[in-house]
Amino acid sequence: MSTATSAKQAAGVAAAALVEDGMQLGLGTGTTVVFFLEALAERIRQEGISVSGIPTSKDTAARAKELGIKVISLEDSMDLDLVVDGADEVDLEFRLIKGGGGALLREKIVAACASRVVIIVGEGKMVDKLGTTFLLPIEVVPFGVRATRAKVEGAGCQAFLRTMEDGEPFATDNGNLVLDCKFRYGIDDPAEMHQTLSQIPGVVEVGIFLNLCHTVIEGCADGNSITHQRD
Repeated sequence: MSTATSAKQAAGVAAAALVEDGMQLGLGTGTTVVFFLEALAERIRQEGISVSGIPTSKDTAARAKELGIKVISLEDSMDLDLVVDGADEVDLEFRLIKGGGGALLREKIVAACASRVVIIVGEGKMVDKLGTTFLLPIEVVPFGVRATRAKVEGAGCQAFLRTMEDGEPFATDNGNLVLDCKFRYGIDDPAEMHQTLSQIPGVVEVGIFLNLCHTVIEGCADGNSITHQRD
């Protein structure tokens, strides 16, 4: 097992330990969340706890069902006890960049319905300044994407249309496209940048998450984890 994998697994296992019987959960998307799902499924088998989860992507829904985790939708419940999700960057104020897996819109909707959001990350994801180690994903509608991209770049970044290995544009579960945006010196004011980008016609959602994280569990290569609580 690689160092990165063991760190992600440590974070996922620690988050699964927070789940209580009867909880309604938000199930995030990404490689770190997969370890959480596996650890949660093990608790369901070993301890007999009963939980249900709202997945933030088709991939998460499929994996949860494979593992025997009951899947529900926001039509069934809009009040979640706990959301567990990953992040591409976390700063010192618990602001996040998310969307590397392309599920930022659904992730933000689900996180906004939760009493508590726990973000699980491996090593190297906690940063002093957002936008310094990871491109900022922005979900946009396909119509007029060139015009939208030009407006986004006017906010001070270089925007790249996300593509798949075959060169075709990547499509989200909502049928939209993703622009990955590079800020040369990082994002000075995440709240202001979020507001600026959100006002551009064609932008569906911005991968800056503000005031949507209560706890960060940082996995370590040695199999331990560090829990950071928001003040």
